Amino acid sequence: MTTGIEPAGDGSEKAADPGISQERRAQRGIQSIEVGGQLLVVLGRIGMPMLLKDLAQEAGMTAAKAHPYLVSFGKLGLVEQDPATGRYQLGPQALQLGLVCLQQLNPVRLAVRELSALASRIGHSVALAVWGNHGPTVVHVEEATYPLHVNLRTGSVMSLLNTATGLAFAAFLPSSVVEAMIRAEPDRIGGLSAPEARQAWRTIEGTLADIRLRRLARVTGTPIPGINAFCAPVFDHTGKIVLAITAMGPSGTFSTDWDSPIAAVLSEIADGISARLGYRLGPIQK
Repeated sequence: MTTGIEPAGDGSEKAADPGISQERRAQRGIQSIEVGGQLLVVLGRIGMPMLLKDLAQEAGMTAAKAHPYLVSFGKLGLVEQDPATGRYQLGPQALQLGLVCLQQLNPVRLAVRELSALASRIGHSVALAVWGNHGPTVVHVEEATYPLHVNLRTGSVMSLLNTATGLAFAAFLPSSVVEAMIRAEPDRIGGLSAPEARQAWRTIEGTLADIRLRRLARVTGTPIPGINAFCAPVFDHTGKIVLAITAMGPSGTFSTDWDSPIAAVLSEIADGISARLGYRLGPIQK
């Protein structure tokens, strides 16, 4: 009798071998689910209705093999077919699963998990910031092997115009929010005088446009002489910036070239977290 379930091993049905560890048995999956699941992965990646032949091809199988999976997914509400065009797309149950997943995700918790490995990988300190009542606010700092001697700690509020962290938020927040915060910045954290802040805002739009294209902000030797920094934004499924990850280090060992390994790794981590939060990434402009 055929069950329609293909085992994950060599394709044969075998009784559990007492010599196989419990951990190994627990890791075995159901191959047919993994195969059919590729159709759902493709629909999610492409993001638009697809014909059977194109969907099957993208999933690496024939149309004849893909069709039974799609029928079953349709019964579960994971996939639906447009009766007019015959194209397949994700169904209402897939939407519900996605919404529940998004509700369960905590952007800060996801990012903090990555920071230790990121600091070790690039050899420099990294910080995580969110948008608070007073502007970009540091919520976590991960020191490198050789910590920086800078006054950066949890709760620090970063300047919008003088720091990579601030510039990253300024580039992706609504302009009305940014303008109001820039006007208030001299009174909050010092730095630029009110006339200087107004002039800076008028001349900074080119810099912010470049940051939007690259999804990466940088500063060289400011606001602390001898310290360079990159900052990469993280977005949620609506395209809203929810946090920013900043890497910083001494100018002698911290390259601020746009194509540097530090920039590449930082962008990779930030983009990965954004993808986990449901953000659809576009190409980065060089």
